[in-house]
Amino acid sequence: MEKYRILYEDKELFVIWKPSGIAVQSARASVPDVMSMLQNELVGRGDKSPYLGLVNRLDQPVEGIFLVAKNQRAAADLSRQVSDHTHMEKWYQALVCGKLPEKKGTLVDYLQKDGRTNTSRVVPPETKGAKRSELSYEVITEWEDKSLLKIRLRTGRYHQIRVQLAHAGAPIMGDRKYGKADPGCGSLCLCACGTVFVHPVTKERMSFWTEPTFLSQLTPCQPS
Repeated sequence: MEKYRILYEDKELFVIWKPSGIAVQSARASVPDVMSMLQNELVGRGDKSPYLGLVNRLDQPVEGIFLVAKNQRAAADLSRQVSDHTHMEKWYQALVCGKLPEKKGTLVDYLQKDGRTNTSRVVPPETKGAKRSELSYEVITEWEDKSLLKIRLRTGRYHQIRVQLAHAGAPIMGDRKYGKADPGCGSLCLCACGTVFVHPVTKERMSFWTEPTFLSQLTPCQPS
């Protein structure tokens, strides 16, 4: 299986694609992760001490695009863009069980992370530790009991898309943590399919897109 793919590289940054099932970073040396493999690749090119600054991470079950800075200046600029949610856009596609009430809309919830179980849940706004969470969605295609969504993430909370869609009654296909496993879908049907940002040096607006690999599962996932 392909471990990762470099979609773009210059002196300031990498744009990386990873498949579902591989960690971006891992706390255990025995578990392979993209950042370690990328560092090894750069060492193999002759860079004895490469700088790699992870700008935005993806959960291990999620496939798609993320950014890695090659120096501290680029890391600071790109991280600021992630924080202000204005200059950087993060787009996803998700195949969900059921249907949302509207073809296009915005979900706003307050999420609380539980470090003991490594999960998040929707809680009342006044709950201690609750963080406002917002995403916009649009239905691309619908079947009898499933929908394909395009999502723009407006905030960056832990497991945000998975939790908010499940709370709205449309859990993501293959999500064993917040939904239910589906025999026709072997992995989580969620892909970070697009990113738009301003280059930290040239100030050019850049965009990168990928097609979700889970789309190949659409036929077995469709209701009979």
